[in-house]
Amino acid sequence: QVQLVESGGGLVQPGGSLRLSCLASGFIFGDSFGDYAMRWYRQMPGKERELVAKISGIGINYADAVNGRFIISRDNDKSTVLLQMNNLKPEDTAVYYCNAYRARPFNAPYDYWGQGTQVTVSS
Repeated sequence: QVQLVESGGGLVQPGGSLRLSCLASGFIFGDSFGDYAMRWYRQMPGKERELVAKISGIGINYADAVNGRFIISRDNDKSTVLLQMNNLKPEDTAVYYCNAYRARPFNAPYDYWGQGTQVTVSS
């Protein structure tokens, strides 16, 4: 069973920066971190979870609200995905979740979630 552990959340003033990290473990033989599309989602109070950024062999995509401010990256050797968040705004306040997704032909996809880390942007 793949496990994802996020870290790096906290309280920051508007305009500040944070870097979130997600460490993946528990891959079995024939399965590896590099096979997964990695995504960061966030969920604001009272709202649905939304995709923030994703990185895979196809490329990188960002939500319009964070494009130009956030940077997603991954280190396959360390089974880690990062989210560098710059110029943070109060509306970025949310619980941020790491997601690992791997489609499988003729089978249900592998789809794993971390426990989330709180990011609060406030003065």
